[in-house]
Amino acid sequence: MPEAAVRQLCWRDFHRQVLAAFPRLADAPYRPGARDGWDPDPTALHAWREGATGIGIVDAGMRQLLQEGWIHNRARLICAGYLVKTLGLDWRDGAAWFARHLVDLDEANNWGNWQWTAGTGNDTRPNRGFNHARQAERFDPEGAYRRRWGPS
Repeated sequence: MPEAAVRQLCWRDFHRQVLAAFPRLADAPYRPGARDGWDPDPTALHAWREGATGIGIVDAGMRQLLQEGWIHNRARLICAGYLVKTLGLDWRDGAAWFARHLVDLDEANNWGNWQWTAGTGNDTRPNRGFNHARQAERFDPEGAYRRRWGPS
C-alpha cells in the first residue's frame, strides 16, 4: 500500500480515537482556550458553498464537491483553509457543508480535519494557514483542475 494511503488511514484512526474521547468534536473546540468566536458573513459563506468566491482553486474544489460529492484531500484543505483563515468564518459551517455533500464522509475525520485546519483541534500550530495562490501554483500549475471545474 502506498505510504500516502497508510498516512491517511492513520489519520482516520487517530480522529476516531479523538472523537471517542471527545464526543463534542463536531460542535466545540477540542483545544481549551482555542478560538470559538467567528465572524458571521452569510454572503461570503454562500459564495464559498457555491464555488463563487472568485478564487479559482477554491471555487474549483467547491464546484467539484457539489457536482461529484467528492474532492481530493488537498482541495479539501485549500477550501477549508480559505473558509476559516481567509474569510474568518466558523469551521462548523464548513464541516457541516462537507458532511452534507461528501459521498465518502467519515465523520470523525471530517470534524477532526476541520478542527485541525481551524486551529481549534489537537494541534500545536493553531496559526497554520494555506496560501491558496501558492497551493494552486504547486498542485495545479497548468490550471487544468481550475479549468475543469471552472464556471460553465
